Amino acid sequence: MTTTPLQWGILSAGHIARKFATDLQSSRNNRLVAVASRHDADAAAFANEFDGVRAHGSYAALLADPEVQAVYIGTLHPWHAEWAIEAARAGKHVLCEKPLALNLADAQRMIAAAREHGVLLMEAFMYRFHPQTLKIAELVRSGHVGEVRVIRASFNFAADFDPGHRLFNKGLGGGAILDVGCYPMSFARLIAGQASGRTFANPTALHGVGRIHSVAQTDEFASAVASFPGGVLAELSCGTTILDDQSAQIYGTDGWIDVPTPFLPGQGGRDEVIWLHKRGDATPEKIAIDHLAHGLYTYEADAVAEAVASGATEVPAMTWDDTLGNIAALDTWRRAVGVKYDGE
Repeated sequence: MTTTPLQWGILSAGHIARKFATDLQSSRNNRLVAVASRHDADAAAFANEFDGVRAHGSYAALLADPEVQAVYIGTLHPWHAEWAIEAARAGKHVLCEKPLALNLADAQRMIAAAREHGVLLMEAFMYRFHPQTLKIAELVRSGHVGEVRVIRASFNFAADFDPGHRLFNKGLGGGAILDVGCYPMSFARLIAGQASGRTFANPTALHGVGRIHSVAQTDEFASAVASFPGGVLAELSCGTTILDDQSAQIYGTDGWIDVPTPFLPGQGGRDEVIWLHKRGDATPEKIAIDHLAHGLYTYEADAVAEAVASGATEVPAMTWDDTLGNIAALDTWRRAVGVKYDGE
């Protein structure tokens, strides 16, 4: 536990930024001091929701704020790289929303900037730090399902088509793979790594298919199959226009784990349950994950604060190599489906 809270500025005044700001209030390691938007009124409205928070009418002004030690970047995907690099140049630590960047090349530039300026940079996969994910990883490592053979993970939801919405706008980094496909890919890589005694693993082969929206030309739903070291296979799906679930299953030689809510655990203060099915047992074991005092986004902020306090520029549970592996896999998936963004 750090003795002095890490002082945060939020770069964006959108929906996820508000979730992060709200959950930061339950942390003893972190304190929100400022928020920035491209519009003064939006920044002021956001700041008024939280006591003692200053509003900045530009991102540059936030980075010039001497009280801000760390920046949470919640902008749309195409602006992650630009502002993470600017934040690093300003000497600010960076927690950047997933996916870290549009592609591998941009992610590499961001990491190079963090390395050059000696600041921490982490991709904000908040589910990775939740007690439910830690428990799942422990079950896999300790052999509760035997040798892992197949991982299935899906993140789908149905949104109405709106050509101006970020989900359906290529200029805003739209598409299912980047927006939600990054989660199943991250989960599969985490579990495949845990199965072999590592923190993550990268696919040895990956094949993807998907449907491109006829008007937006973004991927509206997609599937992928991947193989990992040790003979582990993964079946992944994502979508923004399809009514399907958001779940994960891990199948092994001695049992399997059913995770009904893998990516947004504890939302709204709810308790979670995972189910452990063992060979020969007619009834699965119910493993309860009680709701704790922290919000979902608090855990990742605390991990950043602890790393900063120790002088680290990477968080062990979400390293730069882990992030680069995920984005490289997403690049491969997008190429297979035929999704290409401007400048690529």
